[in-house]
Amino acid sequence: MKILVTGAAGFIASHVAQRLLQRGDEVVGLDNFAPNYSRVRKEANLKEVAAHERFTFIEADIRDAQAMRDLFGAQKFDRVMHLAAMGNVRYSVEHAQEYTAVNIGGTVNLLEAARLSGTRYFVFASTSSVYGNAPIPFVETESVAQPLAPYPATKIACEVMAHTYHVAFGLKCTGLRFFNVYGPRGRPDMMPYEFTRKILAGETLRIFDEGRPQRDWTFIDDNVNGVIAAIDAGFAYEIINLGRGQPIALSRFIEIIEHLVGRTAIIEHAPLPPTEPLITYANIEKAELLLDYHPKISIDEGLAKFYEWYQHAIQ
Repeated sequence: MKILVTGAAGFIASHVAQRLLQRGDEVVGLDNFAPNYSRVRKEANLKEVAAHERFTFIEADIRDAQAMRDLFGAQKFDRVMHLAAMGNVRYSVEHAQEYTAVNIGGTVNLLEAARLSGTRYFVFASTSSVYGNAPIPFVETESVAQPLAPYPATKIACEVMAHTYHVAFGLKCTGLRFFNVYGPRGRPDMMPYEFTRKILAGETLRIFDEGRPQRDWTFIDDNVNGVIAAIDAGFAYEIINLGRGQPIALSRFIEIIEHLVGRTAIIEHAPLPPTEPLITYANIEKAELLLDYHPKISIDEGLAKFYEWYQHAIQ
């Protein structure tokens, strides 16, 4: 198959592109190298795939509607795996316009380009943040009408727009709600990278609510297994959780990193912001049933793999 992977120089998308190429697909990677972190780091993410004979890279911005229509018209994709987005809940709080333009506007541009070009299946990344303070574990049938920050609000809008394109134009769409994906190539602003760097540098960690918040950390390899299964599935319209289903307390998360780096964290305590839920916890029964999704990597093993990569990546 010929598959477009957006955000291809980013964390998850670079892994997805690599896996698709390994199994024999043709991949077109799209990225605009947004300056949220260094281009050097993003180009390093692409290193494993850049020279592959079945990989083509295009530098473009999903906010450019005409460029997206031209791309889809020229390439004729069998599938789209849309992973380009502005992430980071806390940063979104004061940057709602940018998140709206990229996440909602960019996604609509891609949906429209897919519709016009005849691309029939569109898979896209959503987020566990859409659940806000919903009852746990989070199940896909739960209402997501009360997000806590602009980032999840934009992702809810993308789910709704995808459903609209499905109903109005017959475009098959699958939204994947990711739960705290981590591992090699993780972004510098994500907790594993940031905490590891700060502990090694002797800098202070600002920790919410005495370390009680829990997150459903999902290792990148497990996440990609679910993504690839969703790309192959061709559902009419589905929303599916991709988590591990095993929340880990922030305090425990820090303890594991301390053990790996051999240093004790310097901690400053702070109250939990209203934009942050106390816990994220995925019910993954739907993914198990529809995608044969069975995450295997524990938080201890996953952070060890991340730290092994980190030691080489920062040199």
